[in-house]
Amino acid sequence: MTAPRSTTDRQRAAAARRAAAVARTTGTHPAATQAGTPAPAPARSHPNAVIEFRGVTKAYDNTHAGVQDATFTVHRGEFLFLIGQTGAGKSTLMKLLLKEMEPDSGVIRVGGKDLSTINRKGVPYYRRNLGVVFQDFKLLPNRTVYDNVAYALQVTGASRKQIRRQVPDILRLTGLSLKLHHYPHQLSGGEQQRVSVARAFVNHPPLLLADEPTGNLDPDTTIGIMQLLYRINKTGSTVVVATHDEGMVNRMRRRVIELQAGRIIRDEVAGGYGRESESTAEFGALMRGEPAPAPQRLRARSEADLFDDAFTD
Repeated sequence: MTAPRSTTDRQRAAAARRAAAVARTTGTHPAATQAGTPAPAPARSHPNAVIEFRGVTKAYDNTHAGVQDATFTVHRGEFLFLIGQTGAGKSTLMKLLLKEMEPDSGVIRVGGKDLSTINRKGVPYYRRNLGVVFQDFKLLPNRTVYDNVAYALQVTGASRKQIRRQVPDILRLTGLSLKLHHYPHQLSGGEQQRVSVARAFVNHPPLLLADEPTGNLDPDTTIGIMQLLYRINKTGSTVVVATHDEGMVNRMRRRVIELQAGRIIRDEVAGGYGRESESTAEFGALMRGEPAPAPQRLRARSEADLFDDAFTD
């Protein structure tokens, strides 16, 4: 006959079960919780949060951590810039959000869903709720502009009627209504990126991710692409842009998260590229060794208001 367990044994067993539950939620090992001590409950998802990182770490090797202990929240309707030097961790954050890789520890939630609970078969269905814009466009070369955009709807099982209705609408929004029968090789770099944006947004996803979307474009074309992403953000989609484009970050003055060696070193509302951002004129004068021009940043209307003017009739 088995002897009854003592109260202490039952308490320890209960603590072990709680530790295992926390481990499944946070990605930590049960041994990390001290035996006999109740484990703290994981933080609840914010009802308005689209992205939540809680203590997320992803290391590539012993000397290079892609992301270290990243904790931040992005709410519905935000426009966020991820900035930092090459290798700072921007692309790692994007890959974690796309579930192209798994974190070593921590919790990532998108729309309140813990990504660790999504198995391999569920990843394509998860990604249908995301819009993704790449630096190198990733268009289908043997398909027209219309067909490239329609493809994003076809893979989700959209009807022909739905495709015929939505594709022309998004092509008008992106300024491509006169290019619908063109192939990618017949388009400029800026036009190809507009097709990429149209394809990403045709499903009206709640979250749009753009990884260096203007990296291969000239300054004038860059402004057009960023205005397009800004207009999409105004429809209610949350937009996250990883970029090196200092001028555009300074001009738009949206939320900025800056990474350095995998760590978040700054999270600023209405931020610039630097902590004390220089204007383009100031930066040019510095490079030429000339005195800085008179400051132009303090105006009756903000830079964000001026950017809004791009969409007034």
